Amino acid sequence: MKIAVIGTGYVGLVTGTCLAETGNNVICVDIVEEKVNKMKAGQLPIYEPGLDVLFHRNIAQGRLSFTTNLAEGIKDAQIIFMALPTPPGGDGAADLSYILGAAKDISKLITEYKVIVNKSTVPVGTADKVAAVFKEHTNVEVDVVSNPEFLREGVAVEDFMKPDRVVIGTRSEKAQKLMGELYAPYVRQGNPIYYMDERSSELTKYAANSFLATKITFMNEVANLCEIVGADVDMVRKGIGSDDRIGKRFLFPGIGYGGSCFPKDVQALEKAAVEHKYDFKILKAVMDVNEKQKTILTDKAFQYFKGDVKGKKFALWGLAFKPETDDIREAPALYIINDLLAAGAEVTVFDPEAMANVKALLGDKINYANDQYEALEGADALLIATEWSVFRNPDFDKMEEVLKNKVVFDGRNLFDLQKMIDLGYYYNSIGRKIVS
Repeated sequence: MKIAVIGTGYVGLVTGTCLAETGNNVICVDIVEEKVNKMKAGQLPIYEPGLDVLFHRNIAQGRLSFTTNLAEGIKDAQIIFMALPTPPGGDGAADLSYILGAAKDISKLITEYKVIVNKSTVPVGTADKVAAVFKEHTNVEVDVVSNPEFLREGVAVEDFMKPDRVVIGTRSEKAQKLMGELYAPYVRQGNPIYYMDERSSELTKYAANSFLATKITFMNEVANLCEIVGADVDMVRKGIGSDDRIGKRFLFPGIGYGGSCFPKDVQALEKAAVEHKYDFKILKAVMDVNEKQKTILTDKAFQYFKGDVKGKKFALWGLAFKPETDDIREAPALYIINDLLAAGAEVTVFDPEAMANVKALLGDKINYANDQYEALEGADALLIATEWSVFRNPDFDKMEEVLKNKVVFDGRNLFDLQKMIDLGYYYNSIGRKIVS
């Protein structure tokens, strides 16, 4: 098929590249000329494991191309994906201006039937709003489809190429047939394609992300209680995760969720509920708890240093909101850094992929190390914010040589408690006993 993807952010670029991998001809459209030129030259604007191989292969074989010209991009496309930002507005509601603006621009250019696909995460009723834009500005027939993405950063290529399910929201048999043909190569192992109405599809995405955010937050609350009552959250996690009604995933306690999806999607769903005069109490609690959890590690550090960290040096391992990505949006590490700087501390950071993004944001407010051990030099304590694999089995002898104090605040529970006892560390993690 001939496909256009409007927007080359995280979702758009992964979608376009993976669609090209199964033989489709894909043109990705973006208004940022510098970004498009870099992609034409074979430079990926994001870090995502495995994406580079598909990206370069499909460019080389002529199935994946890039343009800033919307008319050129959509001219021959049978299906047009809109993968545009829906950032939270001042009131927390999703901002649809990018999507509705693109719909208006597209409507003035098309001359034949198109399937318009909302790939962005959008509030219930967005497909109707997009359809209304087309009805206002063109007489050409279009079908507006809701096709939410369920891509996990770090494994997005695998998620797209082998999805556990595909959700397609449309009441048009014509659009359903085209979308079914497009996704057929990705579900050959029998994973389902769920067809439903547009509004149910839109809500499915918000509900999925909000449920996972709730599960994470619940486990963080359990971890906090474990510390008070003297229980071990690792044991509790295993005890409840073995119940297949609950499941093992998303039960690891930590310092809150971040990223581009969970924070804004939970907020947007709660806001949508308010607009429809429904009080979604659980989501309010989730947001409140998560906001506090992001800085629980600095709370622990301040308590250890008796409230005075002015002039103290802290090493921070991990900046991305999760491993295998360079995404720092709503990353707990940023909240930790802000707390430490506000208290007069000095911070040196290391992350395998996210350093450049943080440097662009914070500049010389903090120090940047070339590796994880350089970050520790002269540090009064180490804080761990992201569970990168490289942090899981460090050289503890080397750590001891460069750390000023053998003090670790671990927001991801990477290390074994007994080992830290044997090594003589003060080790404060999440939901487990403090080793000293």
